[in-house]
Amino acid sequence: MRAPEVAQAGHTLRRFPRGLLLLLAWAAMLRLFDYFESGNGYKVRLLLHRLGIPFERIECDILKGETRTPSFLARNPNGRIPLLELESGESLAESNAILWYLAEGTPLLPADPLSRARVLQWMFFEQYSHEPYVAVLRFWTFAGRLEENAAQVPAKRDGGEAALAVMEGHLADRDWFVGDACSIADIALYAYTHVCEDGGFELSRYPAVSAWLDRVAGQPGHVPITELSGLAAPGGAAS
Repeated sequence: MRAPEVAQAGHTLRRFPRGLLLLLAWAAMLRLFDYFESGNGYKVRLLLHRLGIPFERIECDILKGETRTPSFLARNPNGRIPLLELESGESLAESNAILWYLAEGTPLLPADPLSRARVLQWMFFEQYSHEPYVAVLRFWTFAGRLEENAAQVPAKRDGGEAALAVMEGHLADRDWFVGDACSIADIALYAYTHVCEDGGFELSRYPAVSAWLDRVAGQPGHVPITELSGLAAPGGAAS
């Protein structure tokens, strides 16, 4: 695993000595085990930045087996990133479960039961009808595995196009997936959709999806998938 990467949050706190603040912040900071190409990891990074929550990012190279080591498997027996280590030392796996945990009590997760269920509806859609196609083709392209998986590519392509078509239809007369504001349903779907062209999909065929991507990217606190730094606690120094 590479060394943790932390960036300056851009805020200051007063009343407490800076050294004490840094000590308390480090002791209580979330730790995100991540992989730089992962859209699932990006979902969590994006939400943490959107909410201004300090965290330390730890790079785990899945192509080198760094999520299959005894130390990682002790945290997540499923051997996958992202993995969020909480302030208590407990770990939480699965990207959308992490989004739900972090968004609780914020405007990014509605309060009423039906809207919450609809957020889950789209998050399940993302994991079962979108990610297995759009994300997999992107990964195969990035990892140089298209040729060895050539027989599966047409079905993956069809599944991805079907998912994008469902999204296009839903966004034809609305700005967001649930209600009148951006939610973690949008963040979950944004992660792999905005880079779907890396896997050979054409966003120009989906104008409503493209306009929605622009809206998500225009939200306060948005960071691109290439932003790999963590977020320092108030008063913390960048490293």
